[in-house]
Amino acid sequence: MPMRFAKSDREDELTIERIHHVKRYSLVLNKRACKGCGICAIICPKEAIEMLKIPKAPGGKAKPPIVALSEKKCIYCGICEVICPFGALKTKIDGEHLVPVLRTESFPKIIRRVDVNTAKCEVGCSDCEKDCPLGIIKTRRVSPLERAREIVRARKDKSAELRALVDVQIDMCAGCRLCEFACPQKAIITQKIFHGKITIDSEKCPEGCRDCLDVCPFSGVLCLDDRGKVRVNERNCTYCGVCSIVCPMEDAIELQRTYVHHTPIRSGAWNRALEKLTTTQGLAKELETKGQTKAMDAVRRRFTSGVEHDS
Repeated sequence: MPMRFAKSDREDELTIERIHHVKRYSLVLNKRACKGCGICAIICPKEAIEMLKIPKAPGGKAKPPIVALSEKKCIYCGICEVICPFGALKTKIDGEHLVPVLRTESFPKIIRRVDVNTAKCEVGCSDCEKDCPLGIIKTRRVSPLERAREIVRARKDKSAELRALVDVQIDMCAGCRLCEFACPQKAIITQKIFHGKITIDSEKCPEGCRDCLDVCPFSGVLCLDDRGKVRVNERNCTYCGVCSIVCPMEDAIELQRTYVHHTPIRSGAWNRALEKLTTTQGLAKELETKGQTKAMDAVRRRFTSGVEHDS
């Protein structure tokens, strides 16, 4: 059977496939989770992903770009899945969720962190769930009596753990930290995936334009000042970049990603991806860190081999 290509475009899901005689490769886009940031398109090694801008209706609000996937260009490597801050993409082989670049260790895992101190959680509180802009936090409703019984059991049985009152879909968390700042008990600690800097040239902002505010996935990150110009709160900005894509004025929004939290890796593919994704300084810092790690490993091996030789 010759190789075939397939595409299925539904309301909430886009799927492309490459079908061989013995293998079936799939890439699935969750349209509801996708925020149109374009990071997948930036990093795709085969230019199989395109961001399509949606024209704004007169007097209407701007809408995020939508993702177009090419079933013929895609090599189903999984790089887009690894880097997507919103967890909107999934790579499958024969229907099983597999990420080839993680399997071959040519790409790192992105580190997402949302730690919840269950002991600090207050019964009945759902502030983190209410403030999560992505809807990926669910709080468990329990009565004070039920919680008290759990605590007593945990005290009696030292191996027992309190059941979490907060459940987070960590693979879809972009690291905006809004839940952390919303929690009145300071029970949540989060970490951004990307670090960087975003600058808005207010002199270039068109009068009355709110396009970037319309598409920003995170409430409060962008706002208007007294002059009607856009200001940014970088504390909760994830540097996803969707604002810069829809901005009608060239260079009005300057976005720089300087660092990506990820597991240790030595890979030329990752270096090439970083070159596209971050600033030159960010890439240099990454390579410098790798160089230091490599040197430390070499020293450690020398000392270890010396000890083994002496023994």
